[in-house]
Amino acid sequence: MELIKRVGIFLFDGIELMDFAGPYEVFTAANLMAPQQYFDVFTVSEQKGDVLTSNGLTVKADYGFSDCPQADVLVIPGGDVRPELLSNDTILEWIESQNRNTEITFSVCNGAMLLAKAGLLKGLSVTTHHYCYDKLSEIDLTINVVPKIRYVDTGKIITSAGISAGIDAALHIVLRLFGEKVVLHAIDIMEYESTAYRNNGSITYK
Repeated sequence: MELIKRVGIFLFDGIELMDFAGPYEVFTAANLMAPQQYFDVFTVSEQKGDVLTSNGLTVKADYGFSDCPQADVLVIPGGDVRPELLSNDTILEWIESQNRNTEITFSVCNGAMLLAKAGLLKGLSVTTHHYCYDKLSEIDLTINVVPKIRYVDTGKIITSAGISAGIDAALHIVLRLFGEKVVLHAIDIMEYESTAYRNNGSITYK
């Protein structure tokens, strides 16, 4: 039996619902009616408890920074990424600390801005929501922003474009970690018609 991968999804007030719910659905769909469990998915916020999404839905984080497990796959969603969030050293240091031991660190939409502020995108080719191309460059001039693409895989760091692109990137991660049989199972469960995980409209850097 292959080892279960722990997927940690960061939550914050103002988070875009689909940015985290889309990948959450992908990783849990891979487990549903499968011969084994592939992913252990959990959510984490700075302080364990309720988090208010950008559209007003309240969700609850499973862990706080003080007690969360180390993730194999760290998901950093976007949303209402305000200056106070980008300047929160506790959050940035936690992201950097988790990243040291992840297999994959993955941003959705303008969550890439948090990775950039944590210093994790230096010199990399990345993507994000098309409204935020310039904002990434303002944070770090060494970042090469790739426009009009669903996701960019540089190995450890994967960045995806706006909202729905997080689903395609998450499927790509399932493919990378467990192969085509498992990703096709997740797609079947979700009834999601997409070939983006096969690098149609994406870039993979090796």
